[in-house]
Amino acid sequence: MGNNVKRLAILGATGSIGQQTLDVVRSVPNRFQVVGLGAGRNAALLAKQIEEFQPKFVSIESASSPERLRSLKCEMLSAEELAAHPDVDLVVIAISGKAGLNPTMAAIRAKKSIALATKEVLVMAGGIITAEAKRHGAQILPIDSEPSAIWQCLRGEEQRISRLILTASGGPFRHLSAEELETVSPQQALAHPTWRMGTKVTIDSATLMNKGFEAIELSWLFDVPLDNIEIVVHPQSVVHSMVEFIDGSIKAQLSLPDMRLPIQYALFYPERLPNKLPHLDFSNTSALTFEPPDREKFPCLRLALEAGLKGGTYPAVLSAADEVAVALFLEERIGFMNIPKLVAESLEEHQSIPNPSLEDVLAADAWARESMHR
Repeated sequence: MGNNVKRLAILGATGSIGQQTLDVVRSVPNRFQVVGLGAGRNAALLAKQIEEFQPKFVSIESASSPERLRSLKCEMLSAEELAAHPDVDLVVIAISGKAGLNPTMAAIRAKKSIALATKEVLVMAGGIITAEAKRHGAQILPIDSEPSAIWQCLRGEEQRISRLILTASGGPFRHLSAEELETVSPQQALAHPTWRMGTKVTIDSATLMNKGFEAIELSWLFDVPLDNIEIVVHPQSVVHSMVEFIDGSIKAQLSLPDMRLPIQYALFYPERLPNKLPHLDFSNTSALTFEPPDREKFPCLRLALEAGLKGGTYPAVLSAADEVAVALFLEERIGFMNIPKLVAESLEEHQSIPNPSLEDVLAADAWARESMHR
């Protein structure tokens, strides 16, 4: 194997980000060896991926994998074991929600490079994660388009940041009235206008919770106070975020909305490679517009920013409560606007712990989940 071949493990391989990561791997033959694949419960798709990429190691959450999966010649590992395995150079963490936390910690402690798509990891335990990464010399490479845009804008810069400008598509409901939002169905919320994403993040995009999560994520990734992060709605999803420096100069990263581009950037960093993805054509590009988000109509954004500013274990409760509320909405057990109501109730009831340990974070997460089901 050549020195430029990266040995790759993908946790969340059957999800949207995992599948698009494998698209990037397919597009650049001989640059990666997929040594490990991990999934939640989609054993059928995982089995097809195993047959194609022939990994040494496999991780699956479900205990009842089909016989076809067990018959494939792979060593079964836990997600944490796979993330920390010595045969792995780069770990893609694309597991939704809390489930990504422990594998990320395992990868950090094993000094891996981590391509992180699971923003809840930094929302829940950003201070702990970034401190551990610094202590162990592990590199966190953001995959999400907005953090990737900030990362790309900062590359080669040594001057102080004045502010980060985080763009949001606004989701599918930015023109709906408060009354119309009350009747939104899961099917409507899953029809995102510009991005191809997983189920959970698509709902979070519709409520704007996702943008609050990203602001917290950016604060930890780039050591910028939340007060210095501005959120603007940009429906065209061409400007993926911007950085303003102390002299007033602003750098932006632009491209067509395709997650494979930030994935490729993280996988090949510090290289840039040509690809066959569609490129932005300014001669056929309509006006690029920006507007402030409506925090009253979309209270999840306000709740997320408030929890991030309070710190302690509030962000862990925010993440857990949202995960449960979104699941209830997708099961049609609550309405769309009940998501922020349930999250707000959990945050109001919570007794936060300042400067939490990982155990405190996990306890707050468990408390929030239990309180949501009472």
